[in-house]
Order: sequence, then structure tokens, then C-alpha cells
Amino acid sequence: MIIKSAELETVCGVTSKLPDNQMPEFAFVGRSNVGKSSLINKLVNRKDLARTSQQPGKTQTINYFRLNDAFYFVDLPGYGYAKVSKELQAKWGKMIERYLLKSKQLRIIFQLVDIRHEPSAGDKQMHDWISANRLPSVVLVTKADKVSRSQISKQLAMIRKELKLKASDRLIACSKETGLGFDEVWTVMEECLNGTGTESPEAGRIDN
Repeated sequence: MIIKSAELETVCGVTSKLPDNQMPEFAFVGRSNVGKSSLINKLVNRKDLARTSQQPGKTQTINYFRLNDAFYFVDLPGYGYAKVSKELQAKWGKMIERYLLKSKQLRIIFQLVDIRHEPSAGDKQMHDWISANRLPSVVLVTKADKVSRSQISKQLAMIRKELKLKASDRLIACSKETGLGFDEVWTVMEECLNGTGTESPEAGRIDN
């Protein structure tokens, strides 16, 4: 897909009212320092649309990026950042849950995990929560360029096992350096936009 326009439209904090958008939304969630902002920038071919930092925990708000005046990328706060208080971590967690359960335009959740490591307790908890609420999701395994080609399949199998993914669950290895997996990610989104892919079910959603 060619991205002709991309802009940060809305920023929501822990007490902000979520916008009542009328266009499809694709959410990105993952632990701090998993490469979420870099992946978003690579997908839209922009260097600094989503702010990146060497310091984990940079994204502390829900950021809505409007693309092609047709759909949104929604960048959610990173979880598992140890250098903030447990109280703040809990607030971020509630903010993420509130968005995922209340958004009427959410089409799919992209959960990011790092290919170099076993999924963290936070990764497992997030995936279990997504599954329990029957929300559509795809796991994006980032930083695939950091391991050898021969290790990729091994690491993907390990992550699939640790997250207890079903055979039908999508798992995509990605690299912002090589572009690996990005065509497949866009295919998932285009299927949703065209009405041929998974859309967000009513199960798990709450009103107000």
C-alpha cells in the first residue's frame, strides 16, 4: 500500500476521553523496547512519525495516526517498563484495556514480541487477555535481523508454543532493517479494509 499522507491526529492520556473515530483502526501493542515505534515508521515509510527513543517507556499515551485519510494506526503504551511505579504501570494497563474493549473501529491488534527472547510474563498475560476477550490479533515477531536465518524458524516455533497459539493463529517475523514481513502485515490490513479479513467481533466490547 502506498501511504500518501500520515499525521499524528489525537493523543490520549490516562484520563482522556477516547475519540469517536469513524474509520478503521489497527492497534499496536507490546512491551517497552520491542521496537513498536520503529515498526510503525517503517510501515508508513516515515522516519519520525512515531517517536522512537533509546529509553524504554517513551510511549506513555495512546497515539492515533491518521493514514491516507482512510484508517488509523493506534500506538498503545508499552507494558512491562520496570523504571516506573507499579501504580503508573497499572494505569497504563487500564488505559490499554479501555481502548481495546471500547473502540468500535478496531479491526485487529498487532501484538509485538522480540524474536531474541522468550515471551515475557507481560507478553503472555496480554495474549491471554486478548484471547479471553475474543479480540482479533496477529503476533508480529520483531528484530528478525538480529538472529541468523537458521534460527528464525526455531524462535518462531518457541514463541508460538510459549504464547499457546493455535495452528490457525498468524505469526509474522518482521525486520525494520530488511523489510521482512512487512508485505504480509500490509496484506492482513488490506484484507480487513476490504472486508475479507478478520474484523473486531462484538464479544468483549463494552459501551461508554
